[in-house]
Amino acid sequence: MGNIGPGELLIIGLIALLLFGAGRIADIGKGLGQGIANFKKGLREADEDDDKPKKAEKSSEKEKDEDDKEKKAEKLKEA
Repeated sequence: MGNIGPGELLIIGLIALLLFGAGRIADIGKGLGQGIANFKKGLREADEDDDKPKKAEKSSEKEKDEDDKEKKAEKLKEA
């Protein structure tokens, strides 16, 4: 009990086919596929958005380091 075998899946598929029709089932499958694709795209975009601030932080750190070097060089020239 509790295990669904190929016979049960076939019966469920036939009932779904009778209830919705072949065209409607195709539309449901297409919509499900597009939903999964949009979900994956959203995950990729979220990962890219997370990476952008890190890159911005690195560039701002480099600018700070360059500013510090310039200030030190000016102080050495003044002394």
